[in-house]
Amino acid sequence: MQKEDKLPSGYPDSYYSATALGILEYPRLGGDEKADVCVIGAGFTGLSAALNLAEQGMDVILLEAERIGFGASGRCGGLVGSGQRKDVLEMETTFGYERSRRLWDLAEQAKEEIRHRVAKHSIACDLQQGQLVGVHKRRYRGWPQELSDALAERYDYPYCQSLDAEQTRARVATDGFLESFYDPHALTLHPLNYTLGLAKAAAGMGVRIFERSRVRRYSRSKPSVIKTEHGSVVANHVVLACNGYLDKLERRVARKIMPINNFMIATEPLGEQRAKKLIDGRFGVHDTRFVVDYFRLSDDHRLLFGGGENYRREFPADIAKFVRPYMLKLFPQLSDAAIEYAWGGTLSVTVNRLPYIGRLRPNLFFGCGYSGHGISTAIFAGKVIAEAIGGNTERFDVFRDLPTHMFPGGTLLRYPGMVLGMTYYSLKDRF
Repeated sequence: MQKEDKLPSGYPDSYYSATALGILEYPRLGGDEKADVCVIGAGFTGLSAALNLAEQGMDVILLEAERIGFGASGRCGGLVGSGQRKDVLEMETTFGYERSRRLWDLAEQAKEEIRHRVAKHSIACDLQQGQLVGVHKRRYRGWPQELSDALAERYDYPYCQSLDAEQTRARVATDGFLESFYDPHALTLHPLNYTLGLAKAAAGMGVRIFERSRVRRYSRSKPSVIKTEHGSVVANHVVLACNGYLDKLERRVARKIMPINNFMIATEPLGEQRAKKLIDGRFGVHDTRFVVDYFRLSDDHRLLFGGGENYRREFPADIAKFVRPYMLKLFPQLSDAAIEYAWGGTLSVTVNRLPYIGRLRPNLFFGCGYSGHGISTAIFAGKVIAEAIGGNTERFDVFRDLPTHMFPGGTLLRYPGMVLGMTYYSLKDRF
């Protein structure tokens, strides 16, 4: 494992922090400040909101409790799928074609926003293309073809392929997939380097960024007074961009999201030849399990593998030991590969696995609950929140109008209920 004293100060031990580019130190908030907008949380949502607001000419302060990209934005799998967390077949069943198509189009715009920012700001985040979804259960056979046909016929997206077992095995060397769905225009990236690039761009536009400035409370007024331990901000608008780290800061939002922990490992470098035999390309991969396995190759030929979750504050004592069996179930040929990095992160999910984006007061906005589909969705949430603050609510309203249910028991009983539910689905995954 990488030694803690070699890591950038304040970042958890991970492959991403060990390969981070351009980490800058931003000051702690000290004293009293004023701004048009105060954004709380410097992950995908907060950075995107701050940058887009600054481009509108607004004076923006961004407060981060830890470091830029400290949370799930800097620790996630780096897979950027097309569409929403639920595929268009499910979305059509739930909402009908017209609404499903609108949400699909917005998701395509979200992917384009990522490409645009990488090009505009020259962000070195190892942006790659492609995603394969492996079918792990016989009952899901036929889904790849049905989804490919639907996207081609009704969504002007004729790029996807349904691959049989042999074709799948040629791309991903596992016997765990019965067939697969391949999307060549999905994306992968180095998430921490992407957030660092957004932060640099935002600072260049005049956003005042303060790290290690945890928000303790804010007033329900206009302007709002936002308090940290060492200072305060008076702002006309507030954006809550804390996602799985929201905790008690805003209970009205917290009761509709569930923080969960997900875990990743990175192998030692496998060498170009062995890595290519494992996955024939730099595309991302995940399966159809409820508790998803997801993985891809890094640019230095490691396998980056995510698997397993827990639903409490603590991480497993030995994350590598916790995740490794998930990897070996799919890739027993890696039994001799050393694990050099192991880390975890906290995200949030909603009951229906759709994003929770809205406003609590005319001047208080939030975005969270991305349910494992958080890179493009969170970045786009920041953009549409910025548009709404600027007076254009057209795209924001599409997300605001999505139904979001409270977890049974609110923040008090959601964890026991979640554990029971996830145990049930975990058993379904296995059997």
